[in-house]
Amino acid sequence: MPSSKWLASSRQGQRTNPLVWCAAIICSIISVAVIIAGIVVFVGYMVVHPRVPFIRVMNAHLDLLRYDYAGVLETQITIIIRAENDNERAHATFSKNLFTLSFDGMSIAQLVAGTFDVRKNSSVDFHYVVQSSPIPLDEEQMKVVDMALKEDQIRFNLKGNFRARWRVGLLGSVKFWRGLNCDLRFRPSSHEYINASPCSSKAK
Repeated sequence: MPSSKWLASSRQGQRTNPLVWCAAIICSIISVAVIIAGIVVFVGYMVVHPRVPFIRVMNAHLDLLRYDYAGVLETQITIIIRAENDNERAHATFSKNLFTLSFDGMSIAQLVAGTFDVRKNSSVDFHYVVQSSPIPLDEEQMKVVDMALKEDQIRFNLKGNFRARWRVGLLGSVKFWRGLNCDLRFRPSSHEYINASPCSSKAK
């Protein structure tokens, strides 16, 4: 019995270490700060409602399509690509822009743009004139071209990636990687672009 009384009295005499109190106070302050920051970000997002900038093909033209019976293809294509920033309260920066134009899985040319800015609720157009060197085709690719000429519709593929970054007030900088992968169709007889479906990186 005396020993149990001694243990009880010793526990009653123990005090919480000041370092523990300091750690608890600091943790509480951090928790409150995180909650406030989350509320600020949420309210800011609802007010600004930022949209991811995107890239799309505005127009194109088949300037040249030369194909001989030896199976050699030459082509020149004009492509107009537009970088759009629909945000009314944020400037956007596009970087690492690299796109590859190909025919039947064979690369023809690369479309490159350096880092550039697009102002609020604005856009920037890029005019690319893509000219290929003579391309020797294999038998399967020759069949593809023969069929395209017969149907009066030839298809090229445009694929690539870019990084969009924009600053939303006090919310800071936001970055996104976006991709573009679509077919560009033309009529060899008139060289016109068949804009059947939008070629855009914008999420559907």
